[in-house]
Amino acid sequence: MNKYLQNLNEEIREYLKILSPEFPEWLLEYIYTPEMLRLDGIGMSCGTLYTKVYNDKYFYSSLTHSVAVALIIWNFTRDKKQTIAGLFHDIATPTFKHCIDFMNGDSEHQESTEERTEQIIRNSKEIMKLLTRDNIKLEEVYDYHIYPIADNDTPKLSADRFEYTLSGGLYQIKVFELKDIEEYYNNITILKNEDGIDELAFKDMKICENFIHDISKLWPRWIEDEDRLCMQFIADIVKSMNIKKYITVDDLYKFSEQEILELIKNCDDNYIRNAFKNFQNATRDSVYKSDIPNNKIYCTSVKGKKRYINPLVDINNTKVSRIKDISTLANNDISNFLNMKFHNFIGFNFDFKPYNQ
Repeated sequence: MNKYLQNLNEEIREYLKILSPEFPEWLLEYIYTPEMLRLDGIGMSCGTLYTKVYNDKYFYSSLTHSVAVALIIWNFTRDKKQTIAGLFHDIATPTFKHCIDFMNGDSEHQESTEERTEQIIRNSKEIMKLLTRDNIKLEEVYDYHIYPIADNDTPKLSADRFEYTLSGGLYQIKVFELKDIEEYYNNITILKNEDGIDELAFKDMKICENFIHDISKLWPRWIEDEDRLCMQFIADIVKSMNIKKYITVDDLYKFSEQEILELIKNCDDNYIRNAFKNFQNATRDSVYKSDIPNNKIYCTSVKGKKRYINPLVDINNTKVSRIKDISTLANNDISNFLNMKFHNFIGFNFDFKPYNQ
């Protein structure tokens, strides 16, 4: 545990302690498998860390996200199978994460890369040995969707959705401090939702209301014009690299972001190399946003996934309701986000036409 935690910055270490005051030592062997450690080189920012358009506070890896999701599940369930399924939920994440969903034409659902999960776990000698030792079947851990505490449909609250929201509010857009996370997290319990299914929920309406008000400032970050533009550009760069045979699709499941970045920045194709350099130096002021396409620059039209939460709240131990239905403030915050407008065409003020063949 000490080795893993020592590699994290102090804020993340304290954050993980909030999620699970006692780190489950048994989880470490699963974390230290090659397939999981690969995720330490893949960021949760989906490539936006590599341009001046954004200024994330620090690199937050998919490994840390996966560990944090597992800690949330363990904290509330003490169930090893659910916890391991949560740890493995991003094991098939490729380099640049959801940018590859954009490359696959799945920008709205962002689930196209999950299909390799079972294969990666099944082919791992280390993981399969651990599962056999712990008397856990592969089918009990390769699909975290079967556990509603781990994952459920938007806008319900699950460990995965809760985690990337909490961490995003630390390293992407600072919407709260660790003390705020502790207050929100300690107010969470498990209740039955409208469908009679277990779901993470808030005990107190006011605390839930404050939580929604805070994170509603974060939600636009994940779908705004600039974010969709950056992700689509990286998708187009990676696709162009693949078409020109500088990288294979399998490489995205082997190499870290830094390794793929080096291949991009040092490839023999000046057109790709210079376009990526322009991307690195781009700022928010250089982003083109319009309802009219511009064929003279890199210009694209792409939709995104609206990520938000409408949690359950326990009302005086007698009734369970969605916060949007009982709070005017939360209703306004959620509605304002859902009514957020986007430009049809977005681009950078430099020319780049992705390769098609």
